[in-house]
Amino acid sequence: MTLLAGFDEARHEGIHYATAGSGPPLLLLHGYPQTHAMWHRIAPTLAERFTVVAPDLRGYGDSHKPPQTEGAANYAKRVMAAELVALMARLSHPRFAVCGHDRGGRVAYRMALDSPACVERLALLDIVPTKTVFDRITAPVASAYFHWFMLAQPMPLPETLLGGGNAAFWLNHVFGAWSGNVQAFAPAARAEYARGFCTPEGIHASCADYRAGAGIDRTHDADDLQAGRTIACPVLLLWGERGVVGQAYGDPLEVWRPYARDVRGHGVPGGHFLPEEAPSETQAALLDFFSAA
Repeated sequence: MTLLAGFDEARHEGIHYATAGSGPPLLLLHGYPQTHAMWHRIAPTLAERFTVVAPDLRGYGDSHKPPQTEGAANYAKRVMAAELVALMARLSHPRFAVCGHDRGGRVAYRMALDSPACVERLALLDIVPTKTVFDRITAPVASAYFHWFMLAQPMPLPETLLGGGNAAFWLNHVFGAWSGNVQAFAPAARAEYARGFCTPEGIHASCADYRAGAGIDRTHDADDLQAGRTIACPVLLLWGERGVVGQAYGDPLEVWRPYARDVRGHGVPGGHFLPEEAPSETQAALLDFFSAA
């Protein structure tokens, strides 16, 4: 189900996506615990200039939710990125721009590192690199990001904790604690996130996503740094001024410089959920950045 006005829905190789517009292709990747519906306030305007493709990531929304394999390797961001590169090729977009928020941002920067010939420009919303999260744990970061460690515990512990009616309670906590304004979320969007998340399969898949982050994704980041591989395309970084990225890491641009040759950006009002808390500011920055490509 899409809340994106004027978008058509389709499915390919297990990935559900919405698409609209014409012009240069732009891939939008959502974060946890959401779906492609998180772009509903800005995607229609982006589609006036771009061919927008907004999928549900593996494990989320209406996309497939396979049981995790050993080490959650099938939820590695490398696997998720390759899956979406294949989707874009199927849609006749061998080269495209990409914007990712939260977990989608981690898929997006892995895509830029692994498939540099495919990614023209990269926008990252409110994240620091996965390796950085684990390497720079402070008391404030640990308090805010405790879920990184809880959700990464071996199954079935987190699945059991979030199961049943607890899933709705957890979503209410996430949207309240991570945002600067919990009233920023449209009720229809909140209902759509819950529909995709509050099932045994959805909960398990999202835990597998975090298990991969704590293991294989962190290893991939370390391997790239050791080999001197960096993101070749221009990078835009936006962060919520009241969020963890904006308050706990000093200058977020400096955090990203070991990973990207060309990175610029700034903070926007609010907390973690930029496209819903600060849609005007986020939209304007994305239009300016991607129109320069």
